[in-house]
Amino acid sequence: MKNFIKYIGVLTILLLFTIIYSACKKNGGYYDVEDTAVPYNGNIYEYLKSKPGVYDSLIVAVDRMGLKKTLTDSNVTLFAVTNPSFQLALRNLNTLRKQSDKDPLFLSNIDGIQLDTMVSYYIIRGVKPSDSLKLQDGLNLTSAKVAYPMHAKSVRGSASGEVGAGPEVIQFSNTKKSKFIRNWSTSTTASNNIKTKNGIVHVISPDHIFGFDGFVTRLTFIPPPPNLMVTVGGTFSANRENGGGPTSGENSKKVIDGDDHTKFLCDLQGFLTMQFKLKTPEVSSVYTLISANDAVERDPKAWTYEGSQDGVNWTELHRVTNFFFEERYQQKVFRCTNTTAYLYYRINITELRSGGTFQLAEWTINKSN
Repeated sequence: MKNFIKYIGVLTILLLFTIIYSACKKNGGYYDVEDTAVPYNGNIYEYLKSKPGVYDSLIVAVDRMGLKKTLTDSNVTLFAVTNPSFQLALRNLNTLRKQSDKDPLFLSNIDGIQLDTMVSYYIIRGVKPSDSLKLQDGLNLTSAKVAYPMHAKSVRGSASGEVGAGPEVIQFSNTKKSKFIRNWSTSTTASNNIKTKNGIVHVISPDHIFGFDGFVTRLTFIPPPPNLMVTVGGTFSANRENGGGPTSGENSKKVIDGDDHTKFLCDLQGFLTMQFKLKTPEVSSVYTLISANDAVERDPKAWTYEGSQDGVNWTELHRVTNFFFEERYQQKVFRCTNTTAYLYYRINITELRSGGTFQLAEWTINKSN
């Protein structure tokens, strides 16, 4: 009898081991939760409304921007932003405004143009379940309203120290119209593939800041006054040209063509001067620079902004040292105290972040405020 009980015990242990081994082999070492969510019997907008306390801020933004119809009868994918993401964004903004003794802003009264742009990031054309985002390089997406380029990629997170053994998440990115991933701003999802009658909802993680990394800058940025190069006109020149010549794809005129996706690229050789002669003298106390698409080491780091009546004798109006662009395609507005109407204006670049190759997307001289 003892031998029989011992035999039964051994068989039981072997059976348990076989079951555990088979389960691990089948699932590759982790438990993969199946997508068993029941489709929501309504459209995307109705789904948001069915979750009080979760999407209230998103609904306010959607309603204010007139996007309810898009979420009701269009085939779209929504990367849904929850209340904490809006709270983080508004807290950051209003902390900065408080330092300047400005009243707080809310979703009901922030600039509508900027809010419309940021809400549009999250509403994507077509139905995009996570399975469609498993390509090695992910999938390029376009926003439903203005065809803004976004990107998404489905990946496995890590679990118990094993790479790729965790749950499936979507890396959702604002490409900032750049082909370089290092310039993108990326967030991940907390929940995927919520099916509705007109599309799919993926839920963005609550630590995401609404608007990606541009919420505060968009709502604190003061646009420059009119560009004198356009409103008055004149003649541009530079003391150095692109190595391919004045007709090359990155020649000097690209820095004033009004397109921040082109650029002027050349060797610095100690300094680079870009000059503009207006048709008539004007007072400029503002100018702007826009960073180019790549290679941050080529950005200007130090320069002077100067004015002249004859193109020979120059007066320094503004000096900048140790400057850094925080991102690509970024417009920076510089102001000085000039009150004199000059015929000539120039910017004299004396230092780059590193190396000897200079690039800049756009330069403007602007009317005084």
